[in-house]
Amino acid sequence: MTENIVPYIALAGVRKAYRIGGEMIPIFSGLDLAIPDGDFVAVMGPSGSGKSTLLNMLAGIDSLDAGTLRIGNSCLDQMGEAARAAWRAHNMGIVFQFYNLLPMLTAAENIELPLLLKPLSRKERYIRVEKVLDLVGLAGRERQYPALMSGGQQQRVGIARAIVSDPGLLLCDEPTGDLDRKSADEILDMLRFLNRELGKTIVMVTHDPQAALYACRTLHLDKGDFVEEKRAA
Repeated sequence: MTENIVPYIALAGVRKAYRIGGEMIPIFSGLDLAIPDGDFVAVMGPSGSGKSTLLNMLAGIDSLDAGTLRIGNSCLDQMGEAARAAWRAHNMGIVFQFYNLLPMLTAAENIELPLLLKPLSRKERYIRVEKVLDLVGLAGRERQYPALMSGGQQQRVGIARAIVSDPGLLLCDEPTGDLDRKSADEILDMLRFLNRELGKTIVMVTHDPQAALYACRTLHLDKGDFVEEKRAA
C-alpha cells in the first residue's frame, strides 16, 4: 500500500478578496495547493494573478476569507494577526526584492535582528551571524554598511538574515528582480544550495523564466488559479 504523505504546506478551498472602493475584487475563489517538505517551488503569472497575495498568506501577513492553510503542524487560518506574526518570526525567513536592509546597521547587525527575538546570549548570536556570513560568501564583511555593498552582496545579507534563525521555510519575493544576470544566477545558486544541501523548503515568486529553472517545479497562476505546472528536467 502506498503511504499517504502529508504535505508541509497545504491550502484547501482558499478564498480571498479585497475591497477597492465599494467593490469586492476576488483574488482566490477556492485555491488548492500542496507543497512537500524540502520542495523548491517557483510561482509565476501575470500581474494581478495573485502571486503576491499567495506569498502574503503563506507569510501570515494576509488572512484568509475562507478555506484552510496549514504549514507543518500549524493552522494559520485559525490564528489571529498577533499569533501569525509570532509564528512567522520563529518558523520562516523572507527574502525581499529590494533587500529591506537598515542602512544605519552593518551587515552583521542586519543579520542579527531576527535573533534578538530569541533567548540567546550575545556570544551565541555572534557565532550564528559569523556562520551564515561565511555560508553566503561574505566572511570578513560583517562591519560593512549596505551602502558600500553591491546589489548582489546586499541580497546575500538579506538571505543570511532570512536563514540565521534556521527556519524550515524560505519565502522569496522576486529575489533577483533588482540584480544583473550574473548576480542573479549567484543568488539562485545559493537558494538551490539551501534547498538541496540544507533541506530548506522554498517558495519563490518570480517573473523571470531563467530564475524559475532553478526550482524543482514551476506553478503558473492566472486569474487566481493554478493553470499549469512544469517540473525541472
